[in-house]
Amino acid sequence: MYKLYCRIYQFAFRLASYFLPWRKPERLKDFQRLAELLQQKEIDKVLLVMGPNLFAMGAHQSLIQELDRVGVRFVIYNETVPNPTIDNVEDALVLYQQEACSAIIALGGGSPMDCAKAVGARVVRPNKTVSQMRGLLKIRRKLPLFIAIPTTAGSGSETTVAAVISDSNTHEKYAINDPSLIPHYVVLEASLTKNLPPFTTATTGMDALSHAVEAYVGRSNTRQTKRDALRATKLILEDLYKAYENGEDMAARKYMQRAAFLAGTAFTRAYVGYVHAIGHSLGAKYNTSHGLAMAVVMPYVLEMYGAKAHKPLAELAIYSGIGNKTLSNQENAERFIAEIRELNAKMGIPDKIEGIVEEDIPVLAKHALKEANPLYPVPVIFDQGQVESIYHKLC
Repeated sequence: MYKLYCRIYQFAFRLASYFLPWRKPERLKDFQRLAELLQQKEIDKVLLVMGPNLFAMGAHQSLIQELDRVGVRFVIYNETVPNPTIDNVEDALVLYQQEACSAIIALGGGSPMDCAKAVGARVVRPNKTVSQMRGLLKIRRKLPLFIAIPTTAGSGSETTVAAVISDSNTHEKYAINDPSLIPHYVVLEASLTKNLPPFTTATTGMDALSHAVEAYVGRSNTRQTKRDALRATKLILEDLYKAYENGEDMAARKYMQRAAFLAGTAFTRAYVGYVHAIGHSLGAKYNTSHGLAMAVVMPYVLEMYGAKAHKPLAELAIYSGIGNKTLSNQENAERFIAEIRELNAKMGIPDKIEGIVEEDIPVLAKHALKEANPLYPVPVIFDQGQVESIYHKLC
């Protein structure tokens, strides 16, 4: 009965989603165009949200020069941590309000973007806490002008309705989902990813792959999300290792940013699945980096889906050139999963997650199921025992 309830919920939400204000961010050519846009919109001051490492590297300097050129003032919040916390959001919100900002720019990977989204949500919903906005459609108000500048090719957060925030006290992650969180504009500048360490390139790229794959195997696709997921998967499997092996390969970097954008548009509408639910629980409990968790968890979940996922996985394999039409769906699906494992191994990504405590597994599984069910339109609805078995395989 519970599985039936989940499917009815997913069906109803899929129907309702056709009436939601979906949109794609408008792409800006470069920082010059971004600055001129702010000037045209008479934005007096912006909040720039980023992390301490990027700030120390000076990744924002080219942007700041353009803002100075057109006379747009700025204030920087540079304390965003991986798996951003409620404290990050509240501290950045105070800065936004004290400095009388009227726009937000997120510079970085998924963490600064998620933090910035939650700040925007708190600006327009001042009487709601972050925890009260978890789940679906709890904002429903237009955010301040929001521009995303990804410095990784992975999170896809520059296109999505989602912000994932950690609660330091309860060790939970809150997924906030609302179309109002989609950035209004995005700047894709491949040179910003040039200095990424190889392992970060690897894990963020696998994060993008998890978005495309989970979107494609799910049951809430549209023709557009399927096209975007297919194209993203092919680009990642062709170019991720090139970018990992040679950080100076700007063509591969460019294609990876494009793939992350496409994967983001796919899962924004089609959603994700248990790979993300399990990965989020590991990040909240053990601070496991999101991309690493996605890379390691993905093949185990895809295998657990079994025959229900064979056809879409086979289609991904064939489109990407891994499989062929002479093989069965099961054989092509197995090739696809094997390709994920092989790519992980080539890039030094392990097949286990260090630090998982056996006694924590029932609670971790409970958190994962709470996130995934009934919302995520997965091929197979897992129960507590099935999810726990995946954690045991990860140990």
